[in-house]
Amino acid sequence: MSHPPVEPWPCALSIAGLDPSGGAGIAADLRMFHAAGVWGCAALAVVTVQSTAGLVSASNLDPCLVADQAREVLRHERVRAIKTGALGSAANVRAVCSILRDHPDIPAVVDPVMIATRAPTGARLLDAEALEAMRELMRLSGLVTPNLDEAEALAEMRIASCDDLSRAARALVGAGARAALVKGGHLDEGPMVDVLAIGRRLIRFVGPRLPMPPFHGGGCSLASLVAGRLAWTGRSDDAAIVEAVRFGRRRLRRALRHAVSIGQGLLVLP
Repeated sequence: MSHPPVEPWPCALSIAGLDPSGGAGIAADLRMFHAAGVWGCAALAVVTVQSTAGLVSASNLDPCLVADQAREVLRHERVRAIKTGALGSAANVRAVCSILRDHPDIPAVVDPVMIATRAPTGARLLDAEALEAMRELMRLSGLVTPNLDEAEALAEMRIASCDDLSRAARALVGAGARAALVKGGHLDEGPMVDVLAIGRRLIRFVGPRLPMPPFHGGGCSLASLVAGRLAWTGRSDDAAIVEAVRFGRRRLRRALRHAVSIGQGLLVLP
């Protein structure tokens, strides 16, 4: 008995690290892909020893293995967006650059996970010498989503105000990124401000700060929500990127309102 063909679901592929607590990294990415309505695929680049209480250590996978995982998925599944997170080494970043060059039709959202010194559990998750490779990955992406520390490193400037956020976003686009969303959540005071630079446009997203304890995995979650939305719409034009950022911020804010504790460390996002 023959069966009618089944239409494949749109997929989003995460190339990132493993957080055993499930609060960040690939586990968070897969949760947010599901929230965006798409199937989540994953290629592992870094294995960490960590919990919501902090990072203990990180071990990088071989770049050939990272690339082979991603290429096998891309060869057989209906991948319509790629999201990258912690890659760990310059060699792994270069391997992912090669993948993006081979698939220029698939939009990539790059969360340039490097260092998060402002966070209570902040630690370096990328070799210092990998910064230039990360800049090349940024230039191959559809959108780069740095936090303050990452934006300072990529744009080579100090960020201390909302105006600095705008200057950094413009600087990243000027350095070759198609679009840059600089997240201002770690600014010391005032409302929550994120700035998106795309083409000649500069869009400020402003909202009140939620009164809540520190949480884990916000950057991973936002980038994967945006990538998931791009996969769901099947579009990658500027208007689609702006809409995906709006969707991601809206859905992330809802997750923040329902953040949970799973033990002794930071809250995590459902």
